Order: sequence, then structure tokens, then C-alpha cells
Amino acid sequence: MANLKEIRSRITSVSSTMQITSAMKMVSAAKLKRAQDAITAMRPYAQKLTELLQSLSATLEEGAGGDFTTQREVQNVLVVAITSNRGLSGAFNSNVVKETRRMLNTKYAGKKVDFITIGKKGHDVISKNNKVITNHNAVFDALTFENVAVIADELMLIFKEGRYDRIELVYNQFKNAATQIIQVEQFLPLQPLASDVVVPSVDYIFEPSKEEIVLTLIPKMLKMQLYKALRDSFAAEHGARMTAMHKATDNATELRDQLKLTYNKARQAAITNEILEIVGGAEALKN
Repeated sequence: MANLKEIRSRITSVSSTMQITSAMKMVSAAKLKRAQDAITAMRPYAQKLTELLQSLSATLEEGAGGDFTTQREVQNVLVVAITSNRGLSGAFNSNVVKETRRMLNTKYAGKKVDFITIGKKGHDVISKNNKVITNHNAVFDALTFENVAVIADELMLIFKEGRYDRIELVYNQFKNAATQIIQVEQFLPLQPLASDVVVPSVDYIFEPSKEEIVLTLIPKMLKMQLYKALRDSFAAEHGARMTAMHKATDNATELRDQLKLTYNKARQAAITNEILEIVGGAEALKN
């Protein structure tokens, strides 16, 4: 059994750790509320914009959507891996890395796959074995639509130049504080409307023309899609961190209680030994 000083030191250490994890849990809970409100308010708008564009595109001739709808044979793929700049969030970052590895080994086996990373934790791991052409860690310092639009413009330019045949987003979608769902979304080229979706046959008068509206809406929709993915990931990160810190606090509390019990037992044993020594000494003096 460890001596009393060592046990006291461990109790102090565990108590300090518990205070840190508890504080981080409360900070993440506060940030999660704001991030959850933002993504909840944004999703209906993003979904409606996508539906509007798809229904409008379905009434146009093939190729009217410009360069962003061009379907090429997939040889060069760009994967945008969205993680976070900080850890202590359970399997949040590692799940994205695992999904990118699965894509490399199955879906895009034999293809040339490069990466753009958003988040320091994903960049540190992915860059060890794969080519990362750009890293956008700083976007999380100010997660605004304007800053995300710059990244989206870069992706659109890369695709337009023909450097990559497909661009995919990999991120954690926020479901609730305890659940994050890994999502793989095709960013470019734009996917055509599913064959089972019924397009309304209403004849609208468009001003300007359908083609101009579509070509204007496509860049806006792509920027919104990337912004939604980042907002989803941001909310999921704080949900994962809050859950991880809650579990860490519970584990630290349990460990501290066990150490206190061990300390009390050791102290009681030490007191008993001292009493026995005193009694033994008194008996020896009598004899």
C-alpha cells in the first residue's frame, strides 16, 4: 500500500483534474447552445435553396448549369476533411480520419486523392501519409459566412480548372449533444435531381432567364453547403466535448472517492500500528 503522502498527492492531482474537466464541460455546454441554435435555424434555408435549385435545374437542358455540373471520369479526387483545432472531444476527430482512410481504401482505391483540411487535429494526422494542398485552421477563429465563402471560392476555382474531377466533404453532423453522425457529401460536381423526384409542371415566367438564375444560385448554394457543414461540425464538436468532459468528470469523481477510502484505510492502519507500538512499549516497561 502506498504511503499517506503519495495518496494525498494523488487526491490533490485528481481533484485539480476534476475541476478542469468540469469547467470545460460548462464552457462547451454554453457554446453548444449558441452553435445548436445557429445550425437549427440555418438548415431549413439551406435545404430549401437546394430544392429550389434542383427543381429549376431539372427543367433546363443538360449542361445549362455551367462548369459546376460537368460530370467527368473520376481519376483525381479532393477530399475536404473537417475536424477541429482542439482535442478532448472523444472520438470526434478520429471518426473523420477513419472515414477518410476508408474512402481511400474502398471508394477511391487506385485513384489519386488529395486533401484540404479544416481543423488542426485532422491536418496533423492526415498530412503524415497523404498530400494536403491547403490547410484552413484559422476559419474557426471567426466562423462567419464571409470567411467560409473564401474557401468555397477556392474549391470552385480548383474544380473549374479541371485539377480534380470530384470534391467531397467529410464532417460530423450534429444530431444531439451525445450523437454525431459522420457525413460524406459530394460538393462538386453538382448531383442531378434524383429520377424519382417529381418536378412540378407549373409554368412560371422568369426574369431574368432560368439559365441566369441557376448560374447565380449555384455559387451561393455551394457556399451555403460548405458553411452548413462547418456549422454542423462546430456544434457537433462542442456536443462531443461536453459529453467527453462529463464522463471524465464522473470518472475523476469516482477515482477521488476510491483514493479517499484508501487514504482513510491507510491512516487508520498507521494509527493502529502506533497504538500497538505504544501498548507494546508500556508492557515491556512493566516487565
